[in-house]
Amino acid sequence: MTQEKLLVTLEEGVRRITFNRPERRNSIDFETFELFRDAVVEAGRDPETRVVVLTGAGDSFSAGADLSAVAERGTDIASFDVSAHLREHTTPAILAMRQSPKPFVARVHGPCVGIGFSYALACDVVVASREATFGQGFIRIGLMPDGGSTFLLPQLIGARKAFELMATGEQISAEEALRLGVVNRVVALEELDAAVEQLVRALASAAQPALGKLKAALSAQSITALTDALEFEAEGQQACFHSPDFLEGVTAFMQKRKPVFGKGRGRRESAAQGD
Repeated sequence: MTQEKLLVTLEEGVRRITFNRPERRNSIDFETFELFRDAVVEAGRDPETRVVVLTGAGDSFSAGADLSAVAERGTDIASFDVSAHLREHTTPAILAMRQSPKPFVARVHGPCVGIGFSYALACDVVVASREATFGQGFIRIGLMPDGGSTFLLPQLIGARKAFELMATGEQISAEEALRLGVVNRVVALEELDAAVEQLVRALASAAQPALGKLKAALSAQSITALTDALEFEAEGQQACFHSPDFLEGVTAFMQKRKPVFGKGRGRRESAAQGD
């Protein structure tokens, strides 16, 4: 794969998909979005794959979307169709993970943020090290959550707590994620691989038709709602993406400062009032 941004291996029925940009904390650039979509779709179709493991190289699971890649677009941001991007790359990936009969396991260590968190939420099981942190950081750059997280997170922790985490962008520890039901198990970092391996082997050796039907039964009532949420996110993110607040959020991130939202809106309102 190009520049090895995403590593995919298959051994003894276990397909491992690894975000491989450790120098960028495994942030997801435009190419990686496409690679990841193709990888999870292929995993669901492959008869040799019995279980899928998602993880990240280095010290992070994923720090979310690569804002430097967005910033590099410069003036192209104004014409970028983020709704089409989400429909083409993110929506198929999330639906493939939820509709696949194969179980998806997230092995999380270090930051799991933004779209990275959304990918983890779409998994069937999440095993984390004590060093893992989780956050819906979209709001901090002027965006709404996407990747199906507006549906998946409230399902796990309730609407009020989900709103709090999403509206503040607060990051929570692995232990707090366990308490809330976001993750299944938290272990010491040195025990993480053994814990994941034990679970993966149990899933890989299970009766696959029964496992697939079990997963389908648990998600049968929610796929339509998830699909609707993904479409709502695609539409809503378009409005956010082209707002002055998002441009300010990206600029502030690149300049390593706190964003000041609302400045562009205030200038437009003053102009409209003839001030």
